[in-house]
Amino acid sequence: MTRNDIISVLGPVDEAVIADIALTGASVEELREAFAWIGADEALVNEGHALPGARVAKLIEILEPPEDEPAAPGAME
Repeated sequence: MTRNDIISVLGPVDEAVIADIALTGASVEELREAFAWIGADEALVNEGHALPGARVAKLIEILEPPEDEPAAPGAME
């Protein structure tokens, strides 16, 4: 996955986040899935979607802000 692929899904993000995502070896589809889970995990479960796989779970971990930071995932200031 390229830098441009990542930005096309997430919008502007920090270069460190881009590097972390690229190192996972995930596909653009997996990144899209992770981004969807962050925004609507309860809705996806209610719709019967399978729980995220290992790569998607790692992406979610990278993208989710720490509990004490409600900012958007990887957002640049």
